[in-house]
Amino acid sequence: MNREFKSKENHIVKALAADVRYDGRKKNQFRNITIEKGVIATAEGSARLTCGDTEIIAGVKLSMGKPYDDSPDEGTLMVNCELLPIAHPTIESGPPGIDSIEISRVIDRGLRETHTLDVKSLCIESGESVWSVIVDLVPVNHDGNLIDLGALAAIAALEDAKLPNIVEGKADYKHKGDKDLVVQHKPVPVTVCKIKDQLFIDPTFDEESEMEARLTIGVLEDGNICSLQKGGDKGFSSEELIQAFDMATDAAQELRKNI
Repeated sequence: MNREFKSKENHIVKALAADVRYDGRKKNQFRNITIEKGVIATAEGSARLTCGDTEIIAGVKLSMGKPYDDSPDEGTLMVNCELLPIAHPTIESGPPGIDSIEISRVIDRGLRETHTLDVKSLCIESGESVWSVIVDLVPVNHDGNLIDLGALAAIAALEDAKLPNIVEGKADYKHKGDKDLVVQHKPVPVTVCKIKDQLFIDPTFDEESEMEARLTIGVLEDGNICSLQKGGDKGFSSEELIQAFDMATDAAQELRKNI
């Protein structure tokens, strides 16, 4: 590690130890979040989320397709996150990188495995036709914490979405439908980050670049933990895990007010 990066890490650790971060927040505090729905006219549902200098656009598209053989009366949900060079100078153009793939998979798993959507309500004709729901996430500006913020943007876009009307066996995309998607759960993820012995949430890009470990904790409406995803090379002690769970459940309760 060169002197510049070592100096940045030391500065971040000292700030965290004093519970004062670069932007003046506490370790357990999110940046201010705003969510605007219905921002893309051509999507079935959409949302724009801003959190500090991070900005994400989420769009929902629905298509008719055949169901899987083992779930003939269930539709499907898929989440994709595309990182573009416009979001941050360190992002290069080309096929999806490991960061983009990981963000997509963590958000996708968190929504699907907690049954955010009632997939049976997506059935058009059992064994023949169902709705496939695709959520595309595009960070316009990347200043950290794309997993948590991307998931919140995805949920907001799903809440905004309308099922297209079916005319003569085909989806009518020219006119807005009037039937909502059935969003039955809203799992809120909170990623607890670790640098040295300091734990904190909602990292900026600079804090994220020095992070040694992270734990994304999904929290349901009743406060129960519904998902876990570990990242980074270092581990968490049992005491740190308890602290992380407490930080996540407290933060999720506040974040839920935004959606």
